[in-house]
Amino acid sequence: MTSTPRKRLSPTESREAAVEAARALLVESGPSAVTLKAVAGRIGRTHANLLHHFGSAEALHTALITRMAADIVGTIGAAVLRVRAGELDPREVVEMTFDAFGKGGAGALASWMILSGNTNALDPILTAIHDLVDELAEGDMPGDQPIQEQTLTLVLMALGDALMGAPMARALGLPVGKARELALDALLASKDAATLLAADTLEPESKSGAESQRVEIFANFAMGRRCIF
Repeated sequence: MTSTPRKRLSPTESREAAVEAARALLVESGPSAVTLKAVAGRIGRTHANLLHHFGSAEALHTALITRMAADIVGTIGAAVLRVRAGELDPREVVEMTFDAFGKGGAGALASWMILSGNTNALDPILTAIHDLVDELAEGDMPGDQPIQEQTLTLVLMALGDALMGAPMARALGLPVGKARELALDALLASKDAATLLAADTLEPESKSGAESQRVEIFANFAMGRRCIF
């Protein structure tokens, strides 16, 4: 019986295939299952072949978390823009963020890498989030950082929920998804506060000329640039 020859992959294709296999193993069995041997077996390669491409299991994990971070912020960034355009419910952004760190395995992988001694494990996630926030906050007034603060709240809540959210909620007698509701409430509260600030500021009847224009500009800023959504 003639065996089917194994397809020859370029170095880039081999790395891509390995990272995708590592992601599948992460979701299926958790961070400890993402080993060079397991990934090699998943894509029909040898341990030595994977070692050649990545150098170590730690480097494979870093490549995986880097890919996941790029995918996460890309998806969330596009969703935020759709929310701002009125095309998507803000709840979806919260769900995507929590799912990425929870079901997607990013939170567990990052924590496992840190506990394994890779203190730079969060760097790819932090860099990707930083770049996304800079994009979303473009045009904000100097010194004003509401989007940064809201992103910090959302990401920390999502990461904490991924690690111990369900057992903590059960221990407190709360629904398992309570942290998601709290995160959404916090973000929407920021938006409501901005809207109220703008409403209190905009008094066209009592303003005139340049003063009225300055008030309107400030009100528009308050309404449109003071939160993620």
